[in-house]
Amino acid sequence: QVRLVESGGGLVQVGGSLRLSCADSTRTLNSYVVGWFRQAPGKEREFVGVIGLNNENTNYADFAKGRFTISRDVRRNMVYLQMNSLKPEYTAVYHCATRLRTVSEFGVWGQGTQVTVSS
Repeated sequence: QVRLVESGGGLVQVGGSLRLSCADSTRTLNSYVVGWFRQAPGKEREFVGVIGLNNENTNYADFAKGRFTISRDVRRNMVYLQMNSLKPEYTAVYHCATRLRTVSEFGVWGQGTQVTVSS
């Protein structure tokens, strides 16, 4: 069974940057559309962005445009979420998830990595 693992979260000050990583146990991430989501305490899960099967096909939530970048390392079968100019309201658990290109629902989810932005 595919297992996703996120890493790279932590505590950062306002305006700082973090790079989150998403890896999968079967090293088949290159075959899936990968999405990033976040969930803050007491709030619903929120879409952050998504990357298609190549690095040219990305889509972001409005708050992430110009601030976050999703990319793939095909050789390493990894997906990254680069987050810049962080704000306290971005504090949340960030999850990656995968789906096949031909379906709309993300079926496999990682447990997430905590991002805390201090003011």
